Amino acid sequence: MSRIGNYFRDTAAEMKHVKWPTQKQAFIYTILVIVISGLVALFLSAFDYIFTTALNAIIK
Repeated sequence: MSRIGNYFRDTAAEMKHVKWPTQKQAFIYTILVIVISGLVALFLSAFDYIFTTALNAIIK
């Protein structure tokens, strides 16, 4: 049981060293992740459409 207690004490001590983002930074990073994810989805969708169309043209 002592090992579990040590683990939680060490974890709490390490969490005091963490530099948390401000609310504004967290909001900006969240928006950035959403926008980049959308752009990657569009990029992959475009390539999927191109390759699907090309394969269908070759097969038919």
